Amino acid sequence: MKIGIVLYPTFGGSGVVGTELGKALAAKGHQIHFITYSQPVRLGSFRENIYYHEVAVSDYPLFEYQPYETELTSKMVDVVKYEKLDLLHVHYAIPHASAAFMASRILKSQGIEIPFITTLHGTDITLVGKDPSFEPVITFCINESNAVTAVSESLKQSTYEHFDTNREIHVIPNFVISETQEDSEYKQLRCKYAAPHEKILCHVSNFRKVKRVDDVVHVFSKVRNEIPAKLILVGDGPERYNIERLCREYGHCDDIIFLGKVRDTSHVLEIADLFLLPSETESFGLAALEAMAVGVPVVSSNSGGIPEVNIHGETGYLSNVGDVDDMAKNALSILKDDQILDAFKKRAKERSKVFSLEKILPMYESLYKAVLPNKKV
Repeated sequence: MKIGIVLYPTFGGSGVVGTELGKALAAKGHQIHFITYSQPVRLGSFRENIYYHEVAVSDYPLFEYQPYETELTSKMVDVVKYEKLDLLHVHYAIPHASAAFMASRILKSQGIEIPFITTLHGTDITLVGKDPSFEPVITFCINESNAVTAVSESLKQSTYEHFDTNREIHVIPNFVISETQEDSEYKQLRCKYAAPHEKILCHVSNFRKVKRVDDVVHVFSKVRNEIPAKLILVGDGPERYNIERLCREYGHCDDIIFLGKVRDTSHVLEIADLFLLPSETESFGLAALEAMAVGVPVVSSNSGGIPEVNIHGETGYLSNVGDVDDMAKNALSILKDDQILDAFKKRAKERSKVFSLEKILPMYESLYKAVLPNKKV
């Protein structure tokens, strides 16, 4: 198949999943055409069956805000028409699904039928979707897509709650690809950040308020008061300044390491003993899954789709949003005993296999084949 994939090319979960999905499909012989405004950060080097089409954003003085959706639509029409694509797979409802709908209607007027699949990743439903000004557009795009997928059962139910739709939404969870380092590499890298007797806690996010990174610091401070530990923070965003200020207030600056944005977080996660994810809401919890894939247990909130990934008492623990005392207690119960920690690590890695690429990829391929006759499924 010739598949056009439309996504945000950033470090966010939807961009990562969309890019890795495209790479995996290309490895199986499908021809993949990425359509977005810059090269996806996880695309990597040149490889067979992968093409990138940049959406050129014009700089015209008439527009205070550039009409990206219109330019994206035009690029999608062009790529479908001249690359002879079989279907479009858009990640995120706004503006990708609405642009795909417009592109499909333009192409239909020229005698070209192109089905499109919309994958809902979370913010388009749980945050943006709750703004009434977006509701009509998102509802329309969901109903007009040839197929719709959501990354968790929780997100599927949220979509039904907030939008006027009764069409089938297929739950296809996020997946993980794990490539572990050799033990010697792991030990050499770990000793750069922590002494042998110290435990390493880790958090990865875009530092938005919804991620509650301040709770990560609160939890770490409570853990640090009980056992020797270091905290590694990966990512950047609007809350970083506040988090740095909070670290100084606690006096733990020497024990908290800000790495900033890292293209491949798996090698950071491999040196960690525990992953913290106290988010206000998560449609799935991809960061938690990536940690579990390299054998790192997770202490998290119990919101959204996280409980579908992190199993309480087996791969880590779940707490109510904002309950930093409970999160710290759970973290210490794992970290204080090396035998308990090892057991959690093994169970976390085993659980991650449920979300392996080998299990998830065929689900997408089956859906692609189902929509090729242009039927809604």
